[in-house]
Amino acid sequence: MALKFLGIWPNTPDDGSPTIWLDDTTGDLIIQSWTADEATVRQAQEVGSVPGHTTDVPAHESVVRLPANMVQFIPRSDSEGNGGNSGT
Repeated sequence: MALKFLGIWPNTPDDGSPTIWLDDTTGDLIIQSWTADEATVRQAQEVGSVPGHTTDVPAHESVVRLPANMVQFIPRSDSEGNGGNSGT
């Protein structure tokens, strides 16, 4: 795994700031950000995702809140909008 730094919260203090890296091997994004509060997690569980899919957050996963101004650091593919599982 080789990580490439993509960006950090603009005008960041010295520590504890949202940061994004790219795993050059897998293409995965590695995100350090604020842990979502319980109200946000509950709301995400209420909204759900794909019908029939559990809304529980497994112990090996986390819900993080990525600030809107960090989206600028997320790489875009040539086929923008064709990723993910919308359940449709």
